[in-house]
Amino acid sequence: MDSSTQSTKVVVVDALSGDLVHSSTAPHPEGTEVWPQRWWDALRLAGGRILAQERALSITSQQHSTILLGRQGEVLRPAILWNDLRAMESGAALVRELGRDRWLRGPGLLPDSAHPVSRLRWLREHEPDLAARVETVLLPHDWLTWSLLGRREVPSTDRSDASSTGYWSIVDGDYDAELIRHSLGREVLTPEVLDPFAPAGMTAEGVLVGAGCGDNAATHLALASESGDMVISVGTSATVSMRTASPIADPTGRIDSMADARSGAIPIITMLNGARIIIATANMLGISPARLDKLAARAEPTAGGLVMLPYLDGERNPPRHAGAGALLGLSRGALTPESVARASVLGLACAIADAVDDLSSVAGEPRRILLVGGGARSRALRQAIADLTARTIHVAPEREHAAFGAARQAAWMLTGVMPRWPLILTPHRPGLGSGTWAGDVRSAHRAAGLGAPATLD
Repeated sequence: MDSSTQSTKVVVVDALSGDLVHSSTAPHPEGTEVWPQRWWDALRLAGGRILAQERALSITSQQHSTILLGRQGEVLRPAILWNDLRAMESGAALVRELGRDRWLRGPGLLPDSAHPVSRLRWLREHEPDLAARVETVLLPHDWLTWSLLGRREVPSTDRSDASSTGYWSIVDGDYDAELIRHSLGREVLTPEVLDPFAPAGMTAEGVLVGAGCGDNAATHLALASESGDMVISVGTSATVSMRTASPIADPTGRIDSMADARSGAIPIITMLNGARIIIATANMLGISPARLDKLAARAEPTAGGLVMLPYLDGERNPPRHAGAGALLGLSRGALTPESVARASVLGLACAIADAVDDLSSVAGEPRRILLVGGGARSRALRQAIADLTARTIHVAPEREHAAFGAARQAAWMLTGVMPRWPLILTPHRPGLGSGTWAGDVRSAHRAAGLGAPATLD
């Protein structure tokens, strides 16, 4: 099961073959605050009788979203989602107070608006009465797993989601209570961190429940990524991550060094803006995303000089407050549906290409690059990423990869062996002649992002 930002997806997979047996989904409410009960309702709706019929299951979910519980395990307020920017300054304050080295040595990241450690500081400053009542802090997969088990035992998590909190160390394999005290002013209860293949418990119906994991780790599990494999995921958000044997410290703070759902790490760059950029542009043009894809493919490679800064929902990387997107380089000749469609694709592709370069500069040149997510349906986007990165992109088959990763974890727990499921990848190579224009496009986007004029010859 994958409890993502937009919906709960349930897949039933044959443990031996990896064949899809059943799939279902249920929507989540919009917004950057959600009562966790809505996620539980969606899980029950999408899961139905499956929750009692299968032999083993595991839950993955959106990372960072913060659930606050009181003394009796009650939810104190709506969960603050990963894409909420309110704690941006709180995270920056934590970095100033303790210094970059302290954060990079411990959790391996610099806290920003998404990390629970920043939300605890924000809560302490803006909702002090409620902050005083917080006894336990969970992430969505922790809370859903605990709920599935009847909320009888101590809540549990796994190393991938624990590493996304900002107060758990991959190197030490433990929570850093000092960081929690510094942020909230006191300690709170944290979920037990289970081994990736260990069971969290058994449901009342006798179904074995796995440790679960964060959605990025689950996607790497679904792809059976190896050390050096880079994964670009374009869904609601866009992420670029690489599987490595050990964590990597990035002093710029752009890269979070999170744990995977095995024994390694997945240094990752997370951006708020993903496929919604293309969807929003299609809505503005009054066409479908599929139609936009065809328009973008027909346009001039440089979009006639149009530059779209893709920060429509604000941004984490680079930090931008809400509503900081822009469409620049307007001219009468360039203001066509084809050029606007192409500009939206290039804006997203340039952000992804920058992340690929930044991650490669720290973690090393990728062994191969795999593309997944709803955005991977766009042929124009696939080709633009290949062109702008000057690298071959391997597109994975369309499916719910995070949910498949959770299923693979459940099969691993059930059988004691990591299953080998077939995966067919489709390569997309840089187009002939892309080297003559791709560098100019990327330079124009960088200049626009820095506030300088964006021009293309």
